[in-house]
Amino acid sequence: MHQLTDVEKRLLALHYVLPIPMNRLENLYKIDPELVDFQNYSVEELVRILRITLPNAVKLKMKLQQSRTTPYEELYKRHEITPIPFTNPLYPSHLLSLFDPPTVLYMKGDIHILSEKYKIAIIGSRKATDYSKQALKLIVPPLVENNVVIVSGLAKGADTMAHKAAISYGGKTIAVLGHGLFHMYPAENRQLAEEMADTQLLITEYPPYVTPERWTFPNRNRIISGLSDAVIVTEAADRSGTMSTVEHALENGKEVYAVPGSVTSELSGGPNKLIDEGARPLWSGYQVIDALTFIHT
Repeated sequence: MHQLTDVEKRLLALHYVLPIPMNRLENLYKIDPELVDFQNYSVEELVRILRITLPNAVKLKMKLQQSRTTPYEELYKRHEITPIPFTNPLYPSHLLSLFDPPTVLYMKGDIHILSEKYKIAIIGSRKATDYSKQALKLIVPPLVENNVVIVSGLAKGADTMAHKAAISYGGKTIAVLGHGLFHMYPAENRQLAEEMADTQLLITEYPPYVTPERWTFPNRNRIISGLSDAVIVTEAADRSGTMSTVEHALENGKEVYAVPGSVTSELSGGPNKLIDEGARPLWSGYQVIDALTFIHT
């Protein structure tokens, strides 16, 4: 594991029991930048500093006391998890421009993938059809040839197709999870997740014990777009979780590409509407390569 500072070790201890985004910790860092006092704050001080409810402050105080002797570094080392706090040089600078950057990224796999120059998100419906798979045959090979990392969310459908396409063409891929690394969801992607934990990269902002919840998946969408230079949408309904990732991308000035589809297909409603609103229609990965070269020159 990379070397952590004493402050980062204290941050990991806090984040384990209070997994909130960085912007929620601003007050704490203002009054305690070295994080040496937070274990000793009263419940009332925790409410005021962290802007949490009294019941949550009581729970937090109890958890902090219980976890004083927990050997977090040993825990992560044993499970081959690499935690990267936002203060660490390995933390992706792209994410710091988000309104609510992840406080810590927990990683499993080849962390060197994170430092690759180009990353493109490929997302779409959990119900994606063979049309997405065929489109990826035209999109992914040129990206892989040019050392572009494919980022997605390990969900069923389009995400799974994107990860598998990157691997099958000999490329690199990152899965951003909506839960901790002790859990794998969905169950049918367990084998893919295990393969990626060996040769690719799994990333999450949640400590290992956090289970998949309805609210954790929309949260991870900002990380998918935040890590990426651009976002590609294959198939998606007009109103869907995919579109929330697109919104994050647009808010942060990222290029959005959409695969045009049949007007009779509900799953082409999202991409076709995006194209109408200004997204770039995409039919070849070389279109993205040309734009990436322009962005980074």
